[in-house]
Amino acid sequence: MRLSYVIVYVKNVLETVDFYQKAFGLKHRFTHESGAYAEMETGQTTLAFVSEEMAKDSHSFRLNRTTEKPPGIEISLVTDHVQKQFDQSVEAGAIPVVKPTQKPWGQLVSCVKDNNGCLVEICSPIDIPS
Repeated sequence: MRLSYVIVYVKNVLETVDFYQKAFGLKHRFTHESGAYAEMETGQTTLAFVSEEMAKDSHSFRLNRTTEKPPGIEISLVTDHVQKQFDQSVEAGAIPVVKPTQKPWGQLVSCVKDNNGCLVEICSPIDIPS
């Protein structure tokens, strides 16, 4: 088993793709012609967005909204430029949750809410001793 996709159900797929490009500098990989499904380039694991309308026919879930508490999960994006990416995301409309903070294990970590109210961690790589 390996983690291949992280899929987030969103109100508007195209707006979310645009937001992730502006806020986090991610590259758009694919959007289905219906506009109900899109993928971003994120390395080995694909970040995908699916419209709530498309997903609600197969199962139920709590809607992601900026006015609600975020779900108990976060998307973690790793960069060598945490402060710069944090500032860029806030400039693009992300809601700051935690400003860049140095953790005891040496990692710089910050957190924002995206345009759907989902938590996005912007952090430096963890230096794991071999």
